[in-house]
Amino acid sequence: MALNIGDKALDYTLKNANDEIGGLSLNLQQSTGEKGLVIVFECNHCPYVVASIERMNNMSDYCNSKQIGFVGINSNDASVYANDSFEHMVKRAKNGMPYPYLYDETQEVAHSYGAKRTPEFFLFNSENTLVYRGRMDDSPRDPTQATTSELKDAIDAMLDERTPAVSETESIGCSVKWKA
Repeated sequence: MALNIGDKALDYTLKNANDEIGGLSLNLQQSTGEKGLVIVFECNHCPYVVASIERMNNMSDYCNSKQIGFVGINSNDASVYANDSFEHMVKRAKNGMPYPYLYDETQEVAHSYGAKRTPEFFLFNSENTLVYRGRMDDSPRDPTQATTSELKDAIDAMLDERTPAVSETESIGCSVKWKA
């Protein structure tokens, strides 16, 4: 099953690698801001994520300024990519990550949301209804080449109580590393 536009966010409680922001664990309610929530499925090793870190940090700051929660969720199998272990998530968070970084060790959250790639973004409104899913823009590996800004456009439309012009895109990145 995967979430479709118009579906409600599914609850979770996950361990937080960035405990200075959000505490030791977070659930859906604790993650959500007054005006909504952005969840990004990400990891530590994917070159698309690595190239997007500064933009994701900036998007987190933008969301926080607009009373929208922002969390990262790592669902990769750490036995396939050791760099995606919880310990490595903690190291990355200590380097200035401005948002909670949650560990989906069982991969249940990624499966229930239908996450396919890293990075992949899910935008929910204040009613926890999915209004956008997909990429941040059309060039995750090189920000200087981006010609679109689908996630920010969807956030701005949501805040203006409009339906986003684009509500779904294919994310560009590495596949989620599923357990066998």
